[in-house]
Amino acid sequence: MHNIGFLLTDGFQVMALATQSVFEYANLVAGEPFYRIRNYSIDGGPVVSSLGMTVETHAASARVAVDTWVLAGVGDPAAQPTPAPVLAFVSKAVPRARRTASICTGAFILAEAGLLDGRRATTHWAFARDMQRLHPDIKVEDDRIYIVDGAIWTSAGMTAGLDLALAMVEKDLGADIARSVAHKLVMHQRRSGGQSQHSELLDMAPKSDRIQNALDYARKNLSQALTVEELAETVHLSPRQFSRVFTAETGQSPAKAIENLRLEAARLMIEQSRHPLEVVAREAGFRDRRHMREAFLRGFGVPPQAVRREARE
Repeated sequence: MHNIGFLLTDGFQVMALATQSVFEYANLVAGEPFYRIRNYSIDGGPVVSSLGMTVETHAASARVAVDTWVLAGVGDPAAQPTPAPVLAFVSKAVPRARRTASICTGAFILAEAGLLDGRRATTHWAFARDMQRLHPDIKVEDDRIYIVDGAIWTSAGMTAGLDLALAMVEKDLGADIARSVAHKLVMHQRRSGGQSQHSELLDMAPKSDRIQNALDYARKNLSQALTVEELAETVHLSPRQFSRVFTAETGQSPAKAIENLRLEAARLMIEQSRHPLEVVAREAGFRDRRHMREAFLRGFGVPPQAVRREARE
């Protein structure tokens, strides 16, 4: 029996509890109760979520036998620091556990306890800069679904916790059971930790019609070279002025934005078609398959082949 303890504090985000379904269905698929789930708080008793829903909890103590701790986050960790008793407990409990995971902003609890110093970690993208500013000794990677650094697992926001939980099931019980759990939960696919938290197609929202038109042109012509000069000409700006305005409105240089659009287009083609990788690379505008692989490793942390394998499983 593998004991999983969810540590809750007042104002926790109820979405964190959705990950318990992953372990529930892992038990069903395995045909035996491999996981036992319990909710804990420092004092025990009712804990109120950010939604206002009350959850009954057991009291957390040094006598509690937990293999995996899962820390739920709050809505705004920068405005709601972790209570001292929680930090004191976590500092003692985490080293004794087999592993510890944080869901969404739960990573701030680990950070405030000093348990992420010198480690790679992620959290909800909206609070990643706050984490890096408040805890400069952590290598915060703000565009990852989840990160495993030794015995510490951290996930991005909201539904990324499901991906983290599924990865735990795969590590504990194997890929076949994890695939079956994903299927039963109607999860679109098992996303690797290296994948992006959000789509580039949704992320860039320029203020002016000119830059929006340039992006629309780029999206429709990804198979072309797409130089700054060409994009600038489509919106009747000089290359220098275009680069300045584009960067100010999107937060990215034109070259970086185009690469990210190529990556997104290539990823979708890999997941949704059977085109050879050479064809995908050409259609997305990469020089060749090797160039696309290098870009995938920079952008997603995994090669194109890994994305295709996961999409087919």
